[in-house]
Amino acid sequence: MKLATFGWMATTVLLAAMLASCGKQEQAKVEKAAAEVKKDAVSDAKAVEAAAKEVEAREIAIDAYIYAYPLVTMEMTRRYMTNVEKPDGGSKAPMGQFARLRTYPAVDDHSVTAPNADTLYTLAWIDVSKEPWILSIPDMKDRYFLFPMLDGWTNVFQDPGKRTTGTKAQKYAITGPGWSGTLPAGVTEYKSPTAMVWLLGRIYCTGTPEDYKAVHALQDQVSVVPLSAYGKPYTAPAGKVDSAYDMKTAVRDQVNAMDGAAYFKLFSELMKSNPPAADDAPMVAKMAKIGVVPGQDFDASKLEAAVAKGIAAAPKPSQDKISAYLKESIVTGDGKLENGWLFFHKAGVYGTSYRDRAMITWYGLGANRTQDAVYPTSEGPDIIKKYSGANKYVVHFNKGEMPPAQAFWSITMYDKDYFFVPNALNRYTVSSRNKFKTNADGSIDLYIQKDSPGKDKEQNWLPAPADTFVLMMRLYWPSEKAPSILDGTWKPPEVREAS
Repeated sequence: MKLATFGWMATTVLLAAMLASCGKQEQAKVEKAAAEVKKDAVSDAKAVEAAAKEVEAREIAIDAYIYAYPLVTMEMTRRYMTNVEKPDGGSKAPMGQFARLRTYPAVDDHSVTAPNADTLYTLAWIDVSKEPWILSIPDMKDRYFLFPMLDGWTNVFQDPGKRTTGTKAQKYAITGPGWSGTLPAGVTEYKSPTAMVWLLGRIYCTGTPEDYKAVHALQDQVSVVPLSAYGKPYTAPAGKVDSAYDMKTAVRDQVNAMDGAAYFKLFSELMKSNPPAADDAPMVAKMAKIGVVPGQDFDASKLEAAVAKGIAAAPKPSQDKISAYLKESIVTGDGKLENGWLFFHKAGVYGTSYRDRAMITWYGLGANRTQDAVYPTSEGPDIIKKYSGANKYVVHFNKGEMPPAQAFWSITMYDKDYFFVPNALNRYTVSSRNKFKTNADGSIDLYIQKDSPGKDKEQNWLPAPADTFVLMMRLYWPSEKAPSILDGTWKPPEVREAS
């Protein structure tokens, strides 16, 4: 009996121990499972947080990319146009020296989008961070000219020329941010908000051999020298050539090919001597969230992974937003559409209209102030349809209703990328200097097509390419009194598809 009782008790104890052991194992399993769930939850929360950070960084980077686009494009253009030892007779010259184009831009010159064939460019890039530079302009003898001064952000901070300062000889000291000092007598100070300055001079020329010669003489008298050399014999130093710089790819394509990290690294470097404007403070505060701070280096490797991913994803959507704004600006009010022609009233002075500024940089770097020039642009007979060389078009001007401009007007043919179109006549524009054939009622028809409209109409013909093309009208010194494009009392006529 005692043995049986003892056996029963032992069995009970063993069973209890086994049950306790099983309970502990199950508890351990439960705790392990709970820990894994908690770990997954934390991981999911971190993933959600990282995704949110990446989205926020991407949106900020897109805004910052658009804001930075003009400054980065100006720098890349400067590098391209100054990467020579001496002036090359075209659009290139070393820093601090004038490039004097002796003819209209060559058909294969893709250094600047939307070039004109109405004036001879006389242009120079200068750095006013160390000292002022003195610009001397000769007596232009009543000839139309314009010497806009662009800062690093593409704003025209001054625009001496026939409209504003007359055509007599004039001298200007271009001073950089924070400069103070004494200037020579007879020199007017123009303050640049940035170290980078582009002198984008234009002198009207009819394109005849005689007029080329006359304008060349004026170009040769235009000069720019550092203040320390003013009034003394001065020989500009030879330029330093960077053999690593790509001189074959168009500037816009080079800018657009940069990845986000490289783009913002260059932008941050540029802001050290080309500071943002005071009105840009909200944008500056926003950019700081992704590590882009004026005066500081940008290093993508030091950013959180999510922020770096957001920046890496920004270039393409930013470029899409910039290029698309050509048409979207109609809705925002920055652009105005009349008879298929789109133009802007804020060009040259943009304030905080960053997308507008970037879009104009994209399509026509170096745009003037509206009072100096308006550029109605048409990509098709209406907002949806594109021009095609497979069709024929006519622009009809009623008698006395040609574009009202006090200097000159023109219509230029571009390919889809805003460059000149090669053609047998070497004619890239029709303008106020042309002698057009008039209709019986005094009106004028201009023929926009690939093939000749016939010998009797060729003087009114603007040759088109076989495929897509763009038309740009220019009104230099647009009339301020009616009829005027500035107040809407004159509108560009529609471009009709010929039957």
